[in-house]
Amino acid sequence: MALKLTLRSFVYQTEKRIQKLRFKSQGNLPALLGISFPKSGTHLLDQILLGFSNVAPYAKRVHSFYAEYEGESGKKREPQQALAWLDSLGSNDIASAHLFARPDAIKKVCSPKFIPYFIFRDPRDVVVSHVFYVTEMESKHVHHAYYQSLPDFDERLKVSILGRQDTNIEFPNIADRFAPYLNWLNQKEVLSIHFEDLIHNRAETLTRIMNHFLDKVPLQTSGDLILDSLESSINPTKSPTFRSGKTGEWKKYFKDEHKDLFKKVAGDLLIKLGYERDSEW
Repeated sequence: MALKLTLRSFVYQTEKRIQKLRFKSQGNLPALLGISFPKSGTHLLDQILLGFSNVAPYAKRVHSFYAEYEGESGKKREPQQALAWLDSLGSNDIASAHLFARPDAIKKVCSPKFIPYFIFRDPRDVVVSHVFYVTEMESKHVHHAYYQSLPDFDERLKVSILGRQDTNIEFPNIADRFAPYLNWLNQKEVLSIHFEDLIHNRAETLTRIMNHFLDKVPLQTSGDLILDSLESSINPTKSPTFRSGKTGEWKKYFKDEHKDLFKKVAGDLLIKLGYERDSEW
């Protein structure tokens, strides 16, 4: 395992050196950091950010991924681990994370070292996607066996909305799961992206992503060429957790009971994120 990691690191650093030689007119650039709420388009944002490697000396693969919870055990990582991970990233890296907006993390992310993005999705679609992911796509997930033990999709969806209180593994309701990410929306240095905009208003959203980048890295390359690079880098079939990429699918799965439960625990969140104006949905 150690040898494999060493080899992977060697290959990665070699590729970065080749990229720097390829774009010899540019030096060390801020790391591109894609922050995402789970099940909100993590891999889609990764692919878009990797598109910058065609027009600037960035890595051609994601340096590393960080999550606040360990997938197989469900154990919550210590805040210091997130800070150490951020410190491990260097210039010209592209990295991805489910990262809480803690004050110390915000301070690091909103520094000149990074060009950060935060992607999120309608939480109702998130809980539907979560059911499929835990039940059918990730057999090593800490809640996989429990979800499979439930009688049907409706019961699993309730759990994804309400969380679990019957275990010592932390899994709160959907609003409380989103709460540690909310402060990314208040940081002017972080570009917030609705997943839905990448599906329905892609050209405009890619332009926002490009302009956020150009604010820190003024490339001589034409905007059209940059946008073509970002667009062509999108390939959903290469996402290991891609299922449908559709929006508003919650309407197919939410029954009145699910709507009532969701409004009770996360109705305000939908309004705060701009998905609803009130509770009449």
